[in-house]
Amino acid sequence: MITKRYTLSKKERLSWKRYIDLLFAKGQSFVAFPLRVIFLSTDEPLEAPAGILISVPKKRIKRAVKRNLIKRQIRETYRLRKYDLIEPLALKQKHVLVAFLYIDNVIHPFEDIEKAMTKAIRLLNEKIK
Repeated sequence: MITKRYTLSKKERLSWKRYIDLLFAKGQSFVAFPLRVIFLSTDEPLEAPAGILISVPKKRIKRAVKRNLIKRQIRETYRLRKYDLIEPLALKQKHVLVAFLYIDNVIHPFEDIEKAMTKAIRLLNEKIK
């Protein structure tokens, strides 16, 4: 059983360029509006069961303050829902790399991001073999 600590540590963030390139080159994707989720399941042991990356493109949201707000919302919703993803991965002894990309031009309220994240994690669990 995993001790539930609702934190988002450095280990859980995807920062190694090799993994990021691999994720975008070979990963599968789906949309849980306003998020596009790109994921890659791996048997290679990582520091955490799920490594995540969050991106809000400058092309869609021009102001850095607004991009940072959206990234905070996505991080917070993932932090609250991460055990819905991590517990099934631990049972299967799998690891996954996940990128959450924001694909809309407007800022959505926290509730919409939360619904999208719940849907994204549910779909991730279905798609990871």
